[in-house]
Amino acid sequence: MSTGWPAVEAKCAEFGDEFDAWQQGAGRLILAKREDGSYAATVGGITLAIPRQVAKTFLVGRIVFALCVLFPGLRVIWTAHRTRTATNTFRALQGYARRARVAPHVADIRKANGEQEILFTNGSVIMFGAREQGFGRGLDEVGIEVFDEAQILGLKALEDMVAATNQSRHPHGALLFFMGTPPRPTDPGEVFKTRRAEALAVQPADVEFGEVVVGGDQLYIECSADRDADPDDHQQWRKANPSFPHRTPLRSMLRLRKNLPSLDSWMREALGVWDADMVTPGPIGVDRWQELADGTSMATDDTLRLALDAPLDRSSACFVVAGRREDRLRHVAVRYRLDRHRLRELPTIAKQLCDGHKVRLYVPPKSPALAWRDDLVAAGVDLVEVKPGPFVEAQQAIEQAVAEGTLRHRGQPEMLQAVVGLAARTTGDTSPWSRRSSSADVAPLFAAAAAVAAAGDDVPTEAPEPFFAYS
Repeated sequence: MSTGWPAVEAKCAEFGDEFDAWQQGAGRLILAKREDGSYAATVGGITLAIPRQVAKTFLVGRIVFALCVLFPGLRVIWTAHRTRTATNTFRALQGYARRARVAPHVADIRKANGEQEILFTNGSVIMFGAREQGFGRGLDEVGIEVFDEAQILGLKALEDMVAATNQSRHPHGALLFFMGTPPRPTDPGEVFKTRRAEALAVQPADVEFGEVVVGGDQLYIECSADRDADPDDHQQWRKANPSFPHRTPLRSMLRLRKNLPSLDSWMREALGVWDADMVTPGPIGVDRWQELADGTSMATDDTLRLALDAPLDRSSACFVVAGRREDRLRHVAVRYRLDRHRLRELPTIAKQLCDGHKVRLYVPPKSPALAWRDDLVAAGVDLVEVKPGPFVEAQQAIEQAVAEGTLRHRGQPEMLQAVVGLAARTTGDTSPWSRRSSSADVAPLFAAAAAVAAAGDDVPTEAPEPFFAYS
């Protein structure tokens, strides 16, 4: 495996920059390439779960600048959740762009009429903006996207922006950077938490601190103190912050310690420690779930059931199928997903799916998707709300099948995100599923449970005909 880091490091040296050992190691991994020349993380992206004052913006900013100079026409989006953060980053990088050694490569710096851009003489450009202002929608041919404050990156904002890289012209593939600190309990941090869960799922239980684990299609780098660390132990500060004390002086850490509002904030933002409830396993283990992926899995026509659910805010909707395979293993999969912009098509899609599979459409009890009940019925959909008892039994059946290894799924990211966001609450002798947070989108699994609950109720009366591709 090769890496694009040496060329970037050499270009940064021309600009007058040097890197510490940890930054050099991170740079090699960030720009690592596969045998075909594509970036190793071009599919899954790069996650930097790193505390404040570690210089992650310095590292990523220098990489981006060097790549813009090395690859003419490279288009970069640098986005933060808040306008203030995006503006501060723009100001810092425009100062860098005005350095004597860097300025000859810069054609213009725009900061009027809401535009914040650094344009290069070779046609490359870095565009800055805030997600809270809708920045990034509608752009295309983007080669690099930097999601700063990724701990408050919502799934909707991610969906709006990731498509911008689909037509990337960067020869080694597009790169997505997710930078942030562990999210607060009130943050909409499902995207960041999911990325961490995916990374931990390939980590062996006996891995040593600082050891590189290879697996999957994303790069995940986390700097953090021990969970039970003394918050004032300077050795733990060194562990969490590789820039302390030679780059980040003691007084800076003491100032941060003094001014952060609570111990929890200090542990999260300065020492990189994730809240316990963000890493506590849910009713379905992420690692076990990933072991059961089968991209070709299909249910037989006579056992297939169809269900619909939506997250609490109904910002999307998810059709899921469940049934038995030819080998009698359970099968669950996302059949079709609609984002916010296509929700008006939901009744039509539902009718097509029901007619194509010759089945009814089931929804979980009190599902947010029941908001479309009238429209679905008007479209001719035979809609059934699953009763609470069978719904909980179906959840238990799915849990048991996962534990026993008798379930298969298609490895879809929506399902994995639902597994990460899933929780359970104890009610009497049962533990029905719930959401880990109000922002967790567990609709795919809730719909799967509804489809499993329907197994003994809805029997197709005639064989379905092919009608459109399996999504």
